[in-house]
Parts: sequence; structure tokens; C-alpha cells
Amino acid sequence: MWFMAKPLATSAILVFVLLSTDTLAQSQTPFSPSAESPAIEPTVTPKTPVNVAPAANDRDISRRLEGILKSTGWFEAPQVSVRDGVVSLDGTTNTQEHKNWAGDLAEKTQDVVAVVNRLKVQTDVGATFKKANAEFRGLYQQVVQSWPLIVLSICIIAIAWLLAKLVALLARHFLSRRVTSPLLLTVMARAFSVPVFLVGVYFILQVAGLTRLALTVLGGTGLIGIIIGFAFRDIAENFLASLLLSIRNPFRSGDLVEVAGHAGIVQNLNTRTTILLTLNGSHVQIPNAIVYKNTIENFSSNPTRRATFTIGIGYESSAAQAQKLVSQVLHEHPAVLDAPEPLVLVEELGAATVNIRITYWFDSATHAPEKITSALLRQTKNILNEGGIVLPDPAREVVFPRSVPVTFPKSSIEGGVRSHSDSIMHGEALRGDDARNATEGEGDLSSETKDIREQSEKIARETNVNLLKN
Repeated sequence: MWFMAKPLATSAILVFVLLSTDTLAQSQTPFSPSAESPAIEPTVTPKTPVNVAPAANDRDISRRLEGILKSTGWFEAPQVSVRDGVVSLDGTTNTQEHKNWAGDLAEKTQDVVAVVNRLKVQTDVGATFKKANAEFRGLYQQVVQSWPLIVLSICIIAIAWLLAKLVALLARHFLSRRVTSPLLLTVMARAFSVPVFLVGVYFILQVAGLTRLALTVLGGTGLIGIIIGFAFRDIAENFLASLLLSIRNPFRSGDLVEVAGHAGIVQNLNTRTTILLTLNGSHVQIPNAIVYKNTIENFSSNPTRRATFTIGIGYESSAAQAQKLVSQVLHEHPAVLDAPEPLVLVEELGAATVNIRITYWFDSATHAPEKITSALLRQTKNILNEGGIVLPDPAREVVFPRSVPVTFPKSSIEGGVRSHSDSIMHGEALRGDDARNATEGEGDLSSETKDIREQSEKIARETNVNLLKN
């Protein structure tokens, strides 16, 4: 039950605030003046004019009004002077409401034609604290009176939460056979469970008499949703993209893919980004919206891949003989697949060479393309040299307007002879290495993808839930 503590506590606080607000709003009614607490009682305005003896004179009006002001206890040293029906009020009071009340009282007095209100409002810190104390005591009393409703609301919230969790579990159980996407399964389960919880909240608001407030909040939610949608448009776009990617499943965890110019092994797909572990060992996080909009090249969906390289032979050499020799290399190499059949095609007649394009297929799950290409280029060069096929450099023509004399020193000629002899012996020694299927530098031609996957498993992954299947 520990996983429910935080949501239930939040719901209980919300219910308490709503119920307290409602009870306080209902309890705010005017008080009548009292001699025991004159500083905290609100103003009471008389609804009917004060009756004095007919044809009241100024002295009677002054005595009558001054007696009323003193009896309330709201005024300090009140003085009332009347001349020809014009009433002047002097003295001090604690609130503006009391000052206005005195003015209204004078206006409604019989035979008063005008009122000059010169009462001064002074600040009384003690009265302010007394008023605050009274408000807190009123709040406490309202909480004590409404505690049964608060307890009932908390129980209803807890029951609604448990039912919502139960509905979510049942929905996951029945939908797990048809829905393979973890994210889509979560969204559909919540779509069934959230209405159950909202029904419990609506019942509490109905009991508390806050149904109209609930409707107002729901009405404002639409506008708030639009504002939030514009503010968090990128986040919403990435979330929807993650939902679509988890439904379509263009790749799985551990697949070697290339997206938006980044090639690597898929580690994680969360609600924001797709995480790749590149062949260089770096982590790359690509926003899901970019992944969904770009072309995804999945090298693991079909491990059989094609590779191509080009060589150039001299025009004096036989192209057919070169094709035969290169085909022999391809058919004898264990990493090259027999089906589809490797091809050796004359592609172009260049400026100085006849270009031949070699195409072959291999299993990328077990062999690295760079290593296989290196081995085939090495063996192709070796067999063409042994077969007398010339591999010339690109044509370079240098024109000397005048002859350039060239002399060879005797020591250079002797050294050249020795160098040529040594090179022949050295070439014979290395010819066997050139014919091997894999040299020490090329390793065993195995793919590094498996090693990188093993490294990625040792690295701490993102704490977000992976939305892909392994």
C-alpha cells in the first residue's frame, strides 16, 4: 500500500481545502454589536430612519446621535455638532466600516439635511490580532463541525483509487494478449481507470455541494489544456511520436540502426527520446519526433547485407581475365555468401583504367563489413598481380619543353640492384600473407556489434521505462 500514500495524501488535502472553503463561505454572516467585543464586530446599518420628536431642533439631534455613537463602543471621544440641520462628526474609530456606518446613521436621522464626516480611522494592532484570532477560532470550529464529511471523503477517495488500480490491472490482463506495445497498453489501461477515480471525486463534490465549482473547473480545463499544449508542444509531439513508434515497432532493443545520420545499437525508447549506443561507444539521444519523421535504416531486421568496391585495371590487360580472377577470390572466401551470387561487372572506361565494380553479400550478424572489404581488396590485389593484370595509377602527363638530362651515380645503380633483389625475396615471403582470408590486422572478420551489445548491458541505462521489446 506504500505506493498509494502520496496520491491519497494529495487527494485528502484537496478535499479538506474544498470542504473548508465551502463551510467558511456559508458561515460568513453579519454579527450584531456587543459591548464585550466592540473592536471585532462588523458594522450594522439601520434600515429605518431614527425617529426624533417632530420638528427636532439641532440640540436634540446632536444629543441623540452622540449617545448612539457612545453606546456602540466603536468610537473614541465621539463629538456631534449640529447647525441648521448640518451634522458634523468628529472623533476616532478603528475601521473604515465604522466611519461609514456613522455617516449613514446621521443621514437617516430625522431633520438632517447634510453630514460632514470628520471621523479619523486609526490602526489598532491589538484589534487586528484579536480579529485574526477570532478568524482562526472560527476556522477551527468549522473543521470540527465538518470532520465527519472530511473522513467520509477520504474513505471515498481511497476506495475510488483502489477501484481504479483494480480496473487498470484487469485492463492490462485482458489487453496484454492483443496489444504488444508497452506504452499503448499503459495508455489504454489508464483510459479505463481514470474515469473510475473521477466518479469518486465527483461524488465527494456532490455531497459537499461543490458541483457547480467542479463544473467551472472542468470548463476552465479546456482553455488551460490549449495553453499548455502550445507551451509544451515539443514535449507533446515527442510523446505522440513515442506512442506511434511503440505501435509500429520499426526497431527493437539491440537492433543496429541509422537514424538522422546517427548509427548505433538501440538501447532505450522512452516517452521523450530514443537512445543509441554508437559503434564508437557514445550515447546519442534523439528526440522521438525526429526519429519518427526521418528515414530509419535497420541493419538487424535482415542480417544479409550487400557491399561493393571498385578496382581499376590497365587498358592493355584482359578485363575478362580480371573478372575471372576476382570471381575466384569471392567464391573462395568463407565470409562471402553464395546466394545471392557475387557479381564482377565492368562499370566504366575511365581516363586511364577500366573500372570493375565488385558486389557481394555477407552475414552482418557475424561479420564486419569493413573487415571483409579489407580482406577482399587485399586478396584481389594479390591475385591480379600474380595473373599479370596491371593496376595503373591515374594518368599523369608532364611536358618538358626542353630535354632534362638524368644521370645515375654508380653507387645508386649498385644499391638499386641490391634493393631490387631484396624486394623480390621480401615479396615472395609476403605473398602467402596476401592470399590469406584474414590477416592479423583484420582479426577474425567478426562483427563488433555483439561486443558493443555486451558493453551496453554493463552500462547503467536510463531510469525511464523502456517502451520497446527486447
